[in-house]
Amino acid sequence: MAKARTRKTYTPAQRKAILTHAAREGLTALDVKKRFGVTPVTYYSWRKKSGVAARRGRIAAQGALRGESNLASAVRGEVRAKIQAILPNIVKHEVRYYVDSLFGTRRGRRRV
Repeated sequence: MAKARTRKTYTPAQRKAILTHAAREGLTALDVKKRFGVTPVTYYSWRKKSGVAARRGRIAAQGALRGESNLASAVRGEVRAKIQAILPNIVKHEVRYYVDSLFGTRRGRRRV
């Protein structure tokens, strides 16, 4: 017969302490499970709910090695906003040009 598992509940203070400790030491979900007994699913859920869920792994490490800062992410955000602002006009122009080339009209003139 299967052994019944007891469910452990953690106080908000305990959750915060575990998340802080894991972030400070760069622990993975499996490390947290080994050290604190918190399952990876629970750990990720806590991270998401607390807003600590940052991008991790190779891509984040490469950004840290390159010295990316808040300035870099702010510049990236500004560039993205500018592109999103001008993109609709570019698409509109390209679609108009394509339709004109399909139907042989260019600003009221027909191709012969």
